[in-house]
Amino acid sequence: MTKKIFRLYPPPFEYMELEGLYLKLHLHRLGTPESPFVYANFLTSLDGRIALEDSNGQTYLPKSLTTPDDFRLFLELECQADCLITHGGYLRSVEQKRLGNILQIGVTDNTRDLALWRREQGLSAQPAIVVASASLDFPMSPSIKEHGQACYIATGERADPVKLAYWREQGYEVILAGKGGMVEGDVLTRKLGELGYRSIYLIAGPHMLDTMVREGRLGRLFQTITHQLMGGEAFRTLLPGPELGPFGHLKLLSLYYDPASPLGAGQWFAQFESNFA
Repeated sequence: MTKKIFRLYPPPFEYMELEGLYLKLHLHRLGTPESPFVYANFLTSLDGRIALEDSNGQTYLPKSLTTPDDFRLFLELECQADCLITHGGYLRSVEQKRLGNILQIGVTDNTRDLALWRREQGLSAQPAIVVASASLDFPMSPSIKEHGQACYIATGERADPVKLAYWREQGYEVILAGKGGMVEGDVLTRKLGELGYRSIYLIAGPHMLDTMVREGRLGRLFQTITHQLMGGEAFRTLLPGPELGPFGHLKLLSLYYDPASPLGAGQWFAQFESNFA
């Protein structure tokens, strides 16, 4: 028997099992190569913090913001993707051991069920990886090659040609997805569709979320909201750019309440749909 949480919306109110909650959504069936389904997941405090910044300017995720239950649902979302979009900053943090490696599915004893679920759904053993980067300065995680994952480098057309040549020489396909230095969400989504990817999970931080929302590519936003006021003078929020306008209007699809964590304060698991994707 797994942990029970409460469904608040849509009605009726009822107890639900946490494990398998997001697997029931079958997000991998919602997209096509012509129109890939793009979704994202973020963890926030009540005052909108997704990360804090230390005195050296390094961002970090406070331990009070994370819970095993949120991580389980994060993995269930990752399990449904045939392509993950991450970024160079994450790979630098993994190498520096400031963050753990979340690029593979079902490789630990307590997540074997997710690997089995992927096989039963006809998905590849592991999702493909896209590293979005303007600077092209990052270490490649050896775990990607170890698990036989397809891996692409996404950047803008004005990227440093010397660095582009370096990654191509290492055997990585480069996707030019933007007219400037930054990756543009619409171009990247279209090119990933041309490669045959249908379900795309963003684990790339607020800048990638921003471009996907502004260009009408985000299909679904999942948000865990912990019931705490975090504060902090230097912090990160969901979106770094200017006012969004109508593209930022989302429709609530589901809301679940976990009263037990973190630290007994509780948290919500919310799912929002974009009307513009």
